[in-house]
Amino acid sequence: MRTIMPAHRLHLLIPFALPAAAEASTALHGLQIPALDKLVARATLVERVIGEDFQRTLPHERWVANRFGVLPAAPAATPSVTAGSSAADEAPLAPYMLLADGGDPGHASWACVQPVHVRIAHDHLVLIDPASLDLSDADAATLLAIARPLIEELGVRIEAPQPSRWYLSSDAFGTLAGASPLRASGRNIEIWLPHEAHTGERSRAWMKLQNEVQMAWFEHPVNEAREARGLPAVNSIWFHAQGVARPVTSPFARVLSNAAATRGLALAAQVATGAPPHTFAELRVNDVAQAASTSADTLVELDPFSVPYITQDWANWNAAFAALEQDWFAPALAALQAGELAELGLTLCGDTGSVTLAVTRGNLRKFWRRRLFASLFIE
Repeated sequence: MRTIMPAHRLHLLIPFALPAAAEASTALHGLQIPALDKLVARATLVERVIGEDFQRTLPHERWVANRFGVLPAAPAATPSVTAGSSAADEAPLAPYMLLADGGDPGHASWACVQPVHVRIAHDHLVLIDPASLDLSDADAATLLAIARPLIEELGVRIEAPQPSRWYLSSDAFGTLAGASPLRASGRNIEIWLPHEAHTGERSRAWMKLQNEVQMAWFEHPVNEAREARGLPAVNSIWFHAQGVARPVTSPFARVLSNAAATRGLALAAQVATGAPPHTFAELRVNDVAQAASTSADTLVELDPFSVPYITQDWANWNAAFAALEQDWFAPALAALQAGELAELGLTLCGDTGSVTLAVTRGNLRKFWRRRLFASLFIE
C-alpha cells in the first residue's frame, strides 16, 4: 500500500530565478520545464513586486522581512502589484543573522559586516561576490584577529560567532544604510557604499573603520599566500542589513533554509528550522516519518541560482533550472494532482522584483488559464 504524504501547504522561495527580460532568451535557451510551465499557467497571482534599479536590498530579503513582520505593516494597497519605493527598500536582517550564527542580538542595533575583495577596474572599483572568495575559516579567523582590536579601539562593539561574518554595533553608525553584497557584486561600488539613509552622505565613522582594517590587511601573509594560490586578496569589508531585532511571527510552521537571515527569523519566531532537502522526494520521506508535525505550512528556500546569476554564467544557471524541474517542480505538480499536497506557493525572485503564485489542485483544472513563464520576467 502506498504511503501518502499528509496534505499540507508548501511554499518555495527561490532567489534569482527570474532573469531580466533582456537576458531571458540566453538564460532559458533550450530549457524544457513543462511542470513549471503548467504550474505558472494555472496559478493564482498573489503578488507581483516591481523593484527599482538602485534598490540596495534584494527582493527575497524584503520578502522574508515582510512575511515575518520585521517591518511595520504597510497600509493596504491595490492587490497583486506593488511598485518599488524607498520605503519598501528595507530588510534590517542583521540581528536575525546574528541569532542564526549563535549570537544574541538583544535590543542593540546590529549591522552585518563581511570580508570582501574589491577589484580595481579601469576607472572604478568593483565588488566581488563574497561567496567566490573561497575564504577558509582559519584565514578568516586570522584576519578577524587583526581587525578586532582596531574596531574595538574605535568604540565599536563586535560579535563574530563565525569568522567570515561579523556583526558590529555602534551609535556612530546611526542610520547608516548599506547594500546587500549580492546587490552590489559585479558593479561599480560607488552608489552602493554605505551612506546615511536620510541624507545620502558618507559616514566618516565607517570610512575611518574601513580604512583602518584595509591598511592592516594590506600585504598581510594571509593575502600574500592567497594571491600565490591565484585567489583574490581579502582587501576590504562590506556593511549591510543594519537593524534592531523586533518580535516576529511566522506564517510557516517549519522553515528549511541555508540563509542565515531566514533561519534567524524562524528561530526568533520559535518555529522549527533546518537545512533544505535536496529534492521534493526527500522532503516527502521526512514528512511521512514526522507526519504529526507537517499539517501546516512549510517554507523551503532553494538557492542554486545566486552564483551563476551574479556571474552571468547562464549555462550553469540553465542547468540548475533543469535540476529544479526534475527534483522539485515535476514531483510537486504530481503531488498536487494526487491530492497529496494541498497548495504549492512559489515566490520567484530576480535582482529587483519578485512574483508570488499559489497553485491548488482545483487551479490545475482551470485549463483556460494560459499565463506564460516569460510573462513573469522583470523588466
